[in-house]
Amino acid sequence: MLDLASRFPLLDINDAVIEAVEAYISNHVMPNDPGGDAFHLAAASFHRCDFLVTWNCRHIANANKFGHIRRVNGILGLGNPALVTPLELLNEETENG
Repeated sequence: MLDLASRFPLLDINDAVIEAVEAYISNHVMPNDPGGDAFHLAAASFHRCDFLVTWNCRHIANANKFGHIRRVNGILGLGNPALVTPLELLNEETENG
């Protein structure tokens, strides 16, 4: 797994990503854990990733959160990655591929 992960580029972390983390926490989009869920979402949103793949269905890949995340990202001028579990992503690739 580490060999596979080492092939992906690292996303830059800058002040805009940190500001997004703070906005998610202050707007109750993500729990107050700056190094966790909010950080992952902020990095993926700022860098306009197509997908954020996660097993975290409580705070990230949760349909009840999608609208709130989109609203905050819109205010911040960020992208909205598709928030999916690995199984959802694999299923989509299988159906389309």
